[in-house]
Parts: sequence; C-alpha cells; structure tokens
Amino acid sequence: MSSRHLELNAEGIRLYESNHTTGDSVNEHHHQVHQVLYALEGEGKIVLNGESHSFTQDNVGIIVPFSSHSIISDSKLTVLVLAFDRHILGSSLEKDLLQAFFSETHLVKLNPFDGSNIRQLLRKMLYEQSHGDSINIVAMKIFLSELLLKLARSKQQPESFDANVLRAERLRSYIDTHYFENIRAEDLSSKLGMSTRHLNTIFKERYQVTPIQYLTEVRIGLAKQLLTETNKDIASICFEVGFESLSTFYRTFKNSTEVSPNKYRTAYKKII
Repeated sequence: MSSRHLELNAEGIRLYESNHTTGDSVNEHHHQVHQVLYALEGEGKIVLNGESHSFTQDNVGIIVPFSSHSIISDSKLTVLVLAFDRHILGSSLEKDLLQAFFSETHLVKLNPFDGSNIRQLLRKMLYEQSHGDSINIVAMKIFLSELLLKLARSKQQPESFDANVLRAERLRSYIDTHYFENIRAEDLSSKLGMSTRHLNTIFKERYQVTPIQYLTEVRIGLAKQLLTETNKDIASICFEVGFESLSTFYRTFKNSTEVSPNKYRTAYKKII
C-alpha cells in the first residue's frame, strides 16, 4: 500500500473532481488527511480497509487519515473528493462531530432525499472555492461542518425495509429540522424525484396528513409554545417559526386554534 500526499490549500480544505473511465483502477493507498468521496455519476467499487463495496450515485466514502482505500470503475465514474485537515473545524466540532461520528473509515449509502441535500452543499462549496477570497473560505468551512452534520444524522436514522416508509420518515425528519425555511410541496417532491401527488400519498399513508399540513402543525405547535412560554413579540414568533407574513400567520393560527395569537397568549400565558 502506497502513501499519497494530498495537497490542500493554505486554509486546509480542497474540493475537486476525480474522473475514472470504464475499467480504471486506483491502487490501494492512503492519505494524511480526512476525505469525503461522493459518487456523483456512474458505477464501480470502493475498497475500504480491504473490504469491497459497490459504489454508485449517492454513496459516500468517509476516509480517515492513513486508512487504506482504492476505487475500481465498472463504467465511467465521477467522484467528488472533499479533502480537509481536521484542525480547520475547531476543537469543539473536531471532538463532538468528527471524532464522535467519523473516527473510522466506512461507506454511507444515502437515500435520494439526503443525497439531494449533500449535492446542494457540494455545489455551494464549489462556488465558494471558485472565488477563493477569505470570506469564501469561511463559507466553505461552514458548509463542511453542515455536510458532516447531515452525514452524521444520516447514520443515526433507523433502517427501514419499506422504501416509501423510509421516504416518509426522512421527509418528516427534514420538516422537523427545517420548518423555518420557505418550504413548498414542489421543492420537497423535487428532492425525492417524484410527483407532488405521489409524495403526498406516501406521506399521508404514514402520518395521515400531507407534508405541508404536517409543516403547518409543526409551525403552529412551536408558535403556541413561544406564545405561552416567552415574551417574544408576535412578529418575531411569526418569523422564527417560518411564516413569510403576519397576515398569513394570523390566518393560519386562527384556522388551527379558532382564536388569534393574542387571545391564545392571554388565555394560556405561563408566568415567566
């Protein structure tokens, strides 16, 4: 097994494309830094510490320093390689994220929903890297932390043998952690590569509501909590839980509770 020195930029992070034609083989080797290998297109095999795995789109190889690995392409294979020095994360993230979840070399097989999120982060990092100013490097480090966090959470998700159940569970988890964003049904269905109608069907089979109805439930539930447990202004609460306008917030809240946010706060306010 050979050692290959992988050059990073002065800031300790680099993202680049590695292309392999049919039948290509990258001999077993190791590097001195962490790597995230994302299969963008094509098919092949990845060998991690002597164990062979299929390597196709939305598969991610997590490579720790000095860990042996190699790649064999069965067809044209495009891999995005994200290499970084652990010290750029800072001591807290290095300990609580990198050491806790990525202390060993392993393969992560993402579902389409998580794969879409990882691809979007990699696109953002490529954009920031292409500009190269100090602020862009800061952005790359932030996106790296977010990417590692998403991969860590992907590892924690329970396995499911029903593809539709898994999609519904992943979507619910996404809504639970992104309710504050401007989420549309079309965006959710696009992430999973299916029609909005089909998405609504599989989610409703699992949770008896559509994804957008569930999103509204999450937002209103949090708004109730903030109204009764904090002194935050209603406009701030509207913004925090993801509504784009006060009028929409007031209308949706009243449709859900039959009272306005002000009356709900008066009726249920806890002593702070």
